[in-house]
Amino acid sequence: MASNISVRRDNDVTPVQKMVQSRGAEWEPWRVMRALLSWDPFREIGSTYSPYYYGDEGQLATAFDVKDTPEAFVFYADVPGLKEKDLEIQLSGYRLTIRGKREAESKLPGHNYYAYERSFGSFARSFTLPESADTQKVTADLKDGVLTVTVPKKASEQPRTITVKPQSEKS
Repeated sequence: MASNISVRRDNDVTPVQKMVQSRGAEWEPWRVMRALLSWDPFREIGSTYSPYYYGDEGQLATAFDVKDTPEAFVFYADVPGLKEKDLEIQLSGYRLTIRGKREAESKLPGHNYYAYERSFGSFARSFTLPESADTQKVTADLKDGVLTVTVPKKASEQPRTITVKPQSEKS
């Protein structure tokens, strides 16, 4: 059985020392400290919508849940701050596409901004619906920042219960 514990003896060279020796440089603890202090953990989180990475038009990351119930397929999307006019829902055959856009607030001169972290930009998600979807009766509702799109199932596709007859009734 392999162990994940490494044994280090006093005469062993540490991985950091090996790195320093391979580069031919001396260990500079202040360089490491500067690198740690300049690390921004939110840069990675914001990289999907930040204007720093995408120019003026950002990409908005929107979370979706898709639920299959006996009666319908239900899509939930978190879209805080969006209004009905900011959303577009298209259905082409069995392809459901949901788009949205949140405009950024303009930075006003003379105002100090200490943090500017709220996301803005646009998003688009497409889903392929199964043939059991009744694409003529799709509904959408926006309430408390959650978009709910309901795609009912065709009546012929609804599950039905088949009763089993007792042995005495068969003949």
